[in-house]
Amino acid sequence: MPEPKTRRRGTELEQAILDAAWAELRDVGYARFSIESVAARAGTSKPVIYRRWSNRAELVFASWGAQAPIEHFSPDTGALRTDLLVLFTRIARRADAMMNEVIAGVMSEVFRHPEVAELLRARLHGAPVAAVVQTIVERAVERGEIPPVELTPRAGRLPFDLVRNDSVLCRAPMSNDAIVELVDGVYLPLLRGLALARDDG
Repeated sequence: MPEPKTRRRGTELEQAILDAAWAELRDVGYARFSIESVAARAGTSKPVIYRRWSNRAELVFASWGAQAPIEHFSPDTGALRTDLLVLFTRIARRADAMMNEVIAGVMSEVFRHPEVAELLRARLHGAPVAAVVQTIVERAVERGEIPPVELTPRAGRLPFDLVRNDSVLCRAPMSNDAIVELVDGVYLPLLRGLALARDDG
């Protein structure tokens, strides 16, 4: 006789739902994405999903965040520039994985539903990329590459904002040349400017 299936709980169940949501997004896009379809893929029920995520936009954000997460990512190549190149590349590849139609679909929800707009604002303000940038900058200061920098919250999450803007406008995977341009032409000058401003202050 076949062994009975073990009931999934906790993180195992959540991961199954997030994987199912991501597969559904890739197959049908945001416009046709539904909690019911995700539940069927994950082998669970709609109430189980709604106990964790209150709407489909929230579930989409969560499934996106589970792809190549930034939280525990901390490049340490030994140089500020190459650390930033690795970070920007990581963010860009995450943006590439999140299809433009999905981004457009979520943004349309933002304009129609204030609760989704608030969710997006909260996720942007709490984006883990700022903590990663802070670690990269602190290491660069310790190596003597740059003077101490006071990294504002907006400056800390700017790598994410720059990549997201390029991805949405160009509607194509970001090239390596574009990543180099953002690092060399925008972000490194910004960090050096912040360091000078701190010294002058």
